[in-house]
Amino acid sequence: MSVPAMNTHAAPSSGVRPFALRTLALLAPAFAVWYFAAPLLLFPAFLILRAVAYLGFGGLVRGVEESGAIVTFVTTLHSAGNGMAGLVTVDVNLLLYSFGLPLLAALTLAAHERRYKRHLAIGYAVLMPVVAFGAFADFLKNVAITSGAAVASQTGFVAWQREAIAFAFQFGSLILPAVTPAVLWIGMHRGFLTAVRDRPPARV
Repeated sequence: MSVPAMNTHAAPSSGVRPFALRTLALLAPAFAVWYFAAPLLLFPAFLILRAVAYLGFGGLVRGVEESGAIVTFVTTLHSAGNGMAGLVTVDVNLLLYSFGLPLLAALTLAAHERRYKRHLAIGYAVLMPVVAFGAFADFLKNVAITSGAAVASQTGFVAWQREAIAFAFQFGSLILPAVTPAVLWIGMHRGFLTAVRDRPPARV
């Protein structure tokens, strides 16, 4: 008597409801690790930011400093106030652009696949430039748009460049941090999704 081959992805624990419950259970610890370990986890994004600032915007950025999850851009721009002039600095919170990390981690661990370490590593590597993009767009938006005419005029950005910066900020803050983890997870878990889709409904 022949025994039908088993689909390892179609185990009972791979159903939609168990997966959703595991994901919800993992979200809290994943966000806790992300929040408290942010200085370490986000250090590669800081290095990317510093490289982009120095190599591409050396005339605008004098220094880039890190304190926890906050990155401070020390610019060459001057701001006058109360009869005194000083350099303009901009603080950007990397947590605002990296919440996709704990989301991706919770989804990946909840899938219970054997290659979860590889998936986590790939996701982490892809998301670091995404975090850096959003944070740098935030910095440019601050100095070129929201800092006021007196400071913005010193940047040398023309109208179309300010429009591009505004678009990059919207894209980097509203779309990339949320969409990138979802797209990555789907791309790396097509087998899991197929098994869930093809799993026969539970009998009552």
